[in-house]
Amino acid sequence: MDSFEWNKIFGAVLGTGLLVFALKIVAGGLFHGEPPEKPGFAIAVAEAGTAEAGAPAVADASIGTRLAKADVAKGQAGAKACAACHDFTKGGPDKVGPNLYGVVGRPMDGDGKFAYSEGMKAMAGQNWDYDHLDHWLKSPKDMVKGTKMAFGGISNAQNRADVIAYLASLSDSPVPFPAP
Repeated sequence: MDSFEWNKIFGAVLGTGLLVFALKIVAGGLFHGEPPEKPGFAIAVAEAGTAEAGAPAVADASIGTRLAKADVAKGQAGAKACAACHDFTKGGPDKVGPNLYGVVGRPMDGDGKFAYSEGMKAMAGQNWDYDHLDHWLKSPKDMVKGTKMAFGGISNAQNRADVIAYLASLSDSPVPFPAP
């Protein structure tokens, strides 16, 4: 190839670059858009544990009322996520979390077999009743600061009651539900 051929190739590349640059300038002048006053989209998300702006806060019905309507089968289905860390069988092993058979009425600081966090050990003298279980399943980290349980909680009150009803059924002598 002689130098004339190379000049034609470089000229074509340079001409194409100049044409693209010129088209960009012309298109920018023809199709000029104003920037938005507020960039992006506002995404309204209610804070955890708070009502949305302008909506009145709705208190959960009492645990007794919710347990009266609870469905053990739904609770068993809801507790499947818990099976990754907990065992539900009588005499079953502790896993990442303690065995949950007979948890209702059991001491909160355990039976000495499971290595509870310092926060749970501080709950010594208290038992797992329905109110404590409800609060725990809503937000473990709010109930016991420093807990090792990495579970975000169940926000739906009736779903919590279903799981609690299932846990209550896992006992040789189930603790009666509180009055509605």
